[in-house]
Amino acid sequence: MIMLQKYIPDRAILFFLTLLLHTASFGQLTKIMGTVTDSKTGEPMPFVNIIFKGTSIGITTGFDGRYSIETKTAGDSLIASFVGYKRQTKPVEKSRFQYIHFEMIQENFILETVVIMAGENPAEVLLRKIISNKKQNDPDQYDAYQYEAYNKIQIDANNISDKFKQRRIFREFGFIFDNVDTSTVNGKTYLPIFLSESLSNVYSKRNPKTTIEIVQANKISGIENESIMQFLGDKFQHTNIYNNYVGLFQKNFISPIANFGLNFYKYYLVDSTYIGNRWCYKVMFKPKQKQTLTFTGHFWVNDTSFAIKQAEMKIVDDANINFINDLVIQKEFDLIDEKYWLLTKDYIISDLNIVEEDESSFVGFFGRKTTTYRNFVINQPRDDDFYKAPVNVIIEEEANEKPDEYWDEVRHEELTRDEKTIYYMVDTLKKIPKFNTYIDIIEMVTTGYYKTGNFELGPYASTLSFNAVEGARIRLGGRTSNKFSKKIMLFGHVAYGTLDQRWKYGGGFLYMLNKNPRRTFGGSFKYDLEQLGASQNALREDFFLAFLFRRNPADKLTMVEEFKIHYEHEWFNGFSNKLNLIHQNLYPLEGNKFEFYIYTDTGKIIQQETAITSTEVRLDTRMAYKERFLMGAFERVSLGAKYPILEFSYGYGIPDRIGGDNEYHRLQLSISHWFNTFNLGWSRYFIQVGRIFGTVPFPLLKLHEGNETYFFDPHSFNMMNYFEFVSDKYLSIYYTHHFDGYLFNRVPLFRKLKWREVFFVKGLVGGLDKANHDYSVFPEGMHTLDKPYFEGGAGIENIFKILRVDAIWRLSYLDHPNISKFGVRFSLQFLF
Repeated sequence: MIMLQKYIPDRAILFFLTLLLHTASFGQLTKIMGTVTDSKTGEPMPFVNIIFKGTSIGITTGFDGRYSIETKTAGDSLIASFVGYKRQTKPVEKSRFQYIHFEMIQENFILETVVIMAGENPAEVLLRKIISNKKQNDPDQYDAYQYEAYNKIQIDANNISDKFKQRRIFREFGFIFDNVDTSTVNGKTYLPIFLSESLSNVYSKRNPKTTIEIVQANKISGIENESIMQFLGDKFQHTNIYNNYVGLFQKNFISPIANFGLNFYKYYLVDSTYIGNRWCYKVMFKPKQKQTLTFTGHFWVNDTSFAIKQAEMKIVDDANINFINDLVIQKEFDLIDEKYWLLTKDYIISDLNIVEEDESSFVGFFGRKTTTYRNFVINQPRDDDFYKAPVNVIIEEEANEKPDEYWDEVRHEELTRDEKTIYYMVDTLKKIPKFNTYIDIIEMVTTGYYKTGNFELGPYASTLSFNAVEGARIRLGGRTSNKFSKKIMLFGHVAYGTLDQRWKYGGGFLYMLNKNPRRTFGGSFKYDLEQLGASQNALREDFFLAFLFRRNPADKLTMVEEFKIHYEHEWFNGFSNKLNLIHQNLYPLEGNKFEFYIYTDTGKIIQQETAITSTEVRLDTRMAYKERFLMGAFERVSLGAKYPILEFSYGYGIPDRIGGDNEYHRLQLSISHWFNTFNLGWSRYFIQVGRIFGTVPFPLLKLHEGNETYFFDPHSFNMMNYFEFVSDKYLSIYYTHHFDGYLFNRVPLFRKLKWREVFFVKGLVGGLDKANHDYSVFPEGMHTLDKPYFEGGAGIENIFKILRVDAIWRLSYLDHPNISKFGVRFSLQFLF
């Protein structure tokens, strides 16, 4: 379980505001939504022209006959026109939201005879031209380019009803509901609650592919976490329509101008006109199949260069994606220096809601990102050294301290009145004591810690737990808060077992030398029980409900006394080292069937009654090209990398001088990668290989990761018991593929439920040197690997959006005692 710690206070503010609040907007805009239907049949009419009278501002209805339009320069009436139907005009009330529907009446007139000849769809002809000219029109194909980007991100709470506003919780801050407005995306009421602005200079080079973003200025409503700034710049959720796939929420949506677009879309040529001084054609598109990751919408293409001039793409309503009810992308391109077609405005809006059924009854939120670009410089790369910065996103000093006068000068577009209101509203809310109390409650739920001044108590989920060794375990722990310091964090805990009647304890510190690139120094000690041979991802033994999910009693625990210091040095984003010095004593527990026995030189078996002692110095190396993190004051969580992640560790067991019993060398190399597989879902693999040189007791060998719970753990062998296999040389492979409903979407029931299929396979080979085999007396049930171990499974995920159920088969070593050949495992996951 990953705890999102230390950066949660700021995220909790957003989360709380998103789910509970509302603040208004856009009084000066005229917003209109409506439908156009045939007056006789009631059928929706696509491709109908909708335009404000006396202006050139207009739009075309979509395939469902719907339209939406908003502008600051509306006319006093709206006109609907379509060949073969009477033109209709309806009045408009300016500076407000309204619905205007048209019922078109057919005209009676006689057409002359028209001969229609078979031929290729002209829209498809245009698509082929677009594809053949991608190389010269796609900005990513230029050798180098740079630009200034102004980025604005806004979050709006939506579905705010009168009943919701009257709740008791909002009595002291009802002023936030003064300016509720309505969206033209789907007609929901909304209230802006968060706004960020950033101004960046972006430098990109194609060979090798490198991008540096220098954030010159940031302005964020209500957020004090500076590390969040890296996600509010130009490169956050950046998409390119010229790519075959548009990456959104870790999924591959097929671009409407993909090289293979004809396999997935239908295209219609519906209009042509001048945009500026460029003659352009309008092409509308919609998917051929249901529940594919595709878009519906339109684009305008220039008639000579076949470059995209404008595009609007909306994800299809039946896409198998969670929590996203609507998402619209709008892009505008301009010809720069009469030679280069470049993106000058990028807008994306998404409507997110936890509950999909009857979502109008639940508060959700809109997320908007508007980016404008100017000051382009093309094919004039800087010196190579410039692109070798240790981080990809550089935030200039005092970037978040720019005065209002600075922003008035550098903004690419002026803030609306209501956007300015967001800053005032959030600052006002933070001064209300009851609001801060609610924030503290949300923060406690999301972090697992209760904050009180300079200290945070927790994690509260470990205060009381149960296991076969300790009986009832009572634990009290905590850490210092960011209020105490943003440079050093102290932490510690004490625990007591009612059955073993022993005290356990631990503590340590982490000192932050530099945040980005990351440089830390820390130390810790502990005297506590530990499950050897469990993965780092395993369910915590002291989780208060862990005893309910174990398939075997927790009677294989070991008392571990450990002293550890480390220094972590990130050289640049994607490459880091960590130097560790670890002194460890492993104590056998009385009555535990996994006591430690070794052979003496004469072959006599003796029990190691004191401890197995080791002192190890270990160097860890991590290479993760273009990995991104969500960072807090002290901790960070990886958001993944575009390329495989390599980790190498070398440990040396120091004998005699500082307490080690054995001399050894430990090497381990792992590689992992997450990647989309076209439109077939996504895959992940993990490969690990290791070798231990030297003669050591079995607890210091590789105890392969078992899992004795009913929770699925991708980093463990889920049908293997703890302490079942031991090696000093090994190779393990894990591969899983998530189809994201690619197969289930063909079954009506599964398609409606939006269930998704997943399968995995995991294998292990290993061996043990004779010296290590003869050194220890293996506990009952422990084995070496004389042949490969395999297990595999298939599962259904996205059950109620969060539940995954796997059926797992053990495929080898079926004759071992106390094992299961088949099992069902569960896990909770939050995936789009």
